[in-house]
Amino acid sequence: LAMMAIMGMFFQDGLTGSAYGDWALYTDSPLRAFENELGVQAPTGFWDPVGFTKDGDVEKFKRRRVTEIKHGRVAMLATMGYITPELTGKFPGYLSPAAGLKFEDIPNGLAAISKVPGAGWVQIVLYALFCESTGGFGYNSDGQRSDPGNCGWRPPLLATEDKDLRRKRLNAELANGRLAMMAIIGMFFQDGLTGSAWGDWALYTDSPMRAFENELGVQAPTGFWDPVGFTKDGDVEKFKRRRVTEIKHGRVAMLATMGYITPEITGKF
Repeated sequence: LAMMAIMGMFFQDGLTGSAYGDWALYTDSPLRAFENELGVQAPTGFWDPVGFTKDGDVEKFKRRRVTEIKHGRVAMLATMGYITPELTGKFPGYLSPAAGLKFEDIPNGLAAISKVPGAGWVQIVLYALFCESTGGFGYNSDGQRSDPGNCGWRPPLLATEDKDLRRKRLNAELANGRLAMMAIIGMFFQDGLTGSAWGDWALYTDSPMRAFENELGVQAPTGFWDPVGFTKDGDVEKFKRRRVTEIKHGRVAMLATMGYITPEITGKF
């Protein structure tokens, strides 16, 4: 935690001149062009770690906003598509009467890709092309730039003329869409490794990380977490060398973090 904290403080200090990153001090930021847009929410505010908006180009921002909303909506549907069959079961009847294929014969997750008939994939692709070309429910001559996400359809119980309520709901849609994009990618990854969208660790018997799953630092909720794959070769000596380095860096970072914070709170010697 301290290693992440001290790097954040260095970054904020470099931009704002304050370890606490007072946004009001960073007057030269091109991101200020977008700090009042939808999706700017606590605790991060306007968050663009990759720097897509650093040039302050409004047209590019609007195009990316339209894309973000679309991807978020698809991801929310995809996430529910993974979860719902696990909880409620499948539809009764046949997916393809001609092929004698029932809905219950289609497995959940990535395994379903090889089970859907070719004609079904043609329908899926054609519908996706229709959505891409028309905006989904209505034609948009400006590609939704004037009103990102507005496809010409007013969902029952959600559409409103109240501007404040509409803004709140659109912010909620963006937040949920962002969460869903992370969720569906996580499900794909877990499904690919374990054969289950829920990522049952017991099913991933070939993982070299099992050599280290009882080591210090293996904690809930992530368990043994090595996203970069440093330990995928199962080399114990390399693991021990990295553990020594991690502890040393952690201790230095804890001291450095307290060195930033303490003078702000207690004053100087």
